[in-house]
Amino acid sequence: MVMDSPSSPPELDLDDLKAIRILGKGAMGCVFLVHHASSDPTARSPFALKVVQRSLPHADRRARWEMDVLTTLSSPHHPFLPRLLGRLQTPHLLAWALPYCPGSDLNVLRHRQHDRVFSPSVIQFYLAEILCALHHLHSLGIVYRDLKPENILTQSSGHITLTDFDLSRHLKKKQFSQTETVFHHKKDPNSLPAIPAPHKHGRNFIQRLPVVADDKHRKAYNKTPKSSRVSPVSRRKLSFSNVERSNSFVGTEEYVSPEVIRGDGHEFAVDWWALGILAYEMLYGTTLFKGKSRKETFRNVLYKEPEFMGPRNSLTDLIRGLLEKDPTKRLGYHRGACEIKEHTFFKGVRWDLLTEVSRPPFIPSTEDDDDSTEKVMAEQIDIREYYESLETPASMTQSALPSSEHRGNDSFGEY
Repeated sequence: MVMDSPSSPPELDLDDLKAIRILGKGAMGCVFLVHHASSDPTARSPFALKVVQRSLPHADRRARWEMDVLTTLSSPHHPFLPRLLGRLQTPHLLAWALPYCPGSDLNVLRHRQHDRVFSPSVIQFYLAEILCALHHLHSLGIVYRDLKPENILTQSSGHITLTDFDLSRHLKKKQFSQTETVFHHKKDPNSLPAIPAPHKHGRNFIQRLPVVADDKHRKAYNKTPKSSRVSPVSRRKLSFSNVERSNSFVGTEEYVSPEVIRGDGHEFAVDWWALGILAYEMLYGTTLFKGKSRKETFRNVLYKEPEFMGPRNSLTDLIRGLLEKDPTKRLGYHRGACEIKEHTFFKGVRWDLLTEVSRPPFIPSTEDDDDSTEKVMAEQIDIREYYESLETPASMTQSALPSSEHRGNDSFGEY
């Protein structure tokens, strides 16, 4: 399905783009950190370029779909979602440019903590911003279907942005209210009392997260189990309500919802299930239903109940509500994000002022930036030559990344 585009993004010239380094590789292609060789020779304003080989199965179709979604998200632009900076195509490649997020992903940030988990206050901050991003997507009739820590990047400001929309799907909007949070302009009628202790120069949410030394981080991170994509399965069962549903078998196995596994058809509630899995992982440092095999993982998703340590509290209550196996009973099913925002766990969050939080939990340090002018000029990569040097397109299907700070980022499925 092709979405209406507000405006066409600018066309890029591949010969004018030079890659500083590879940010990551996955089933869909490779992401480079690039700069304009002519207008920005010293790489003062680098950006991310996602490149896919058109010869790979489904790559052309999924790439064009993702670009259509990003074009829709670019106008008006939401603060927690990416915008499309430009696009290009050659006979062999498709590529599109996105803002560079130097803070890595949420999975990396969690593993940098001494105990590999976030505090409840930090979880509240990240879940609030993710919830706002999903709220906006759903208001446009887009179900994300691939929410996981690796797809949640940290901007230079410390605020989050979602990435990778090739598994998203456009569905008919549900009839409940989709009132948007309007940042900086008016107060959300569902907002709760303000976060305390405003700062002189803006809102101060929390101090920087403590991090461990890089060598210790990498050693621990290499033990992290990776996500995996599996082949899509055709599902033909009838939907169980009058709401439009998708029958595709998509997602990442640790985050896939029961209705997807059962083949009942699914809609926006799959994102709320994934939000619950994400919240559990942020709290306990482990993925709730992960088994020794894919079959065991899916069995756990269908039949295993969430297990919590310690007394019940507002966060565990939120997770329980999001992990209701019956999607019609799941928190957020009836009134969407507005219903979740009203949960007691988010008490004190001013939804209309999230972007004004001047000190998020983690702010990327400029001291860690190794993209100096000398390094750029000495090690820049010609993207066209990089792909011409590949012996076979199959080499791009491997999910191994050049940095040990990443784990596999593969999800399964097609439209």
